[in-house]
Amino acid sequence: MVSLDAVAASDLTSTSKSPNILTTIAGLRQVEGAAVQEFFATHPVFTYDEFAEYLASLDSSNVKTRKALLTHYARSGRLVRVRRGLYAAVPYGRSADRAQPDPFLIASRMTPDAVLAYHTALEFHGRAYSAFQEFTYLTRTASRPAEFRGNTFRAAAFPRALLAKDAQHFGVETAERSGLDVRVTSLERTLVDVLDRPAIAGGWEEIWRSLESVEYFDLQQVTDYALLLDTATTVARVGFYLEQHAEQLMVEESALSRLRACVPRAAHYLDRSNREPSRLVDGWNLIVPERILRRIWEEVR
Repeated sequence: MVSLDAVAASDLTSTSKSPNILTTIAGLRQVEGAAVQEFFATHPVFTYDEFAEYLASLDSSNVKTRKALLTHYARSGRLVRVRRGLYAAVPYGRSADRAQPDPFLIASRMTPDAVLAYHTALEFHGRAYSAFQEFTYLTRTASRPAEFRGNTFRAAAFPRALLAKDAQHFGVETAERSGLDVRVTSLERTLVDVLDRPAIAGGWEEIWRSLESVEYFDLQQVTDYALLLDTATTVARVGFYLEQHAEQLMVEESALSRLRACVPRAAHYLDRSNREPSRLVDGWNLIVPERILRRIWEEVR
């Protein structure tokens, strides 16, 4: 088989001349068009590096070849560019301007180390009470927020306590979506994460309603992770939630005792930004709003 680079060598020396590009692409499509189309079929969302790795498997390592292919297929409506270095394949029969790539796949490839987390993880696992148009991923890479087709993609830093212990991937799973691997926090880690950072998880009612749809948690993993974060307020929040749902989740006293040993010494607010009517919950040194204690949203069903 003739390589893509061999076909492209003579014509890709000046990519500014569109006739040369078109001539080159015609040759490329004849030689390897089916293989490239197969890549698009199996990679509905992909990065430049993933595409380059695939071309390398076809004995092509020429940068100009990659750029020519991406330029051609974007111009022909077979690809859409999400942002620099990130692309989505347009299914046959759809127009590029109406294609709606899977936002979970987009979020999972915003950075090389992206991990779907917080409310996005709840949605991925099918446990979110509401559907959001904002998708959050954990990363160590600097990444600006991005907007695409009505959705916002926003990076969140891994908690410092985890980085200090090289434990940032505790409770991270690899799941399959549309044939691609996606890293996402487990339900156990997600429970703790959303209680740790409620502002990026939809707020307290959304958190409670979402978590209450989960029938089972590995409580060992929940308590281990809560203690790893090394934040007394978060430990208290997790303990309070588990105690409030002890019967449904079959929470044993041993799990609660581990958490109680690390609660704040003085009373902390569940929500420091909100001073609505609240009550101190004994055992957790946590001042909790009455609406959460009573779960008033259940009263208006």
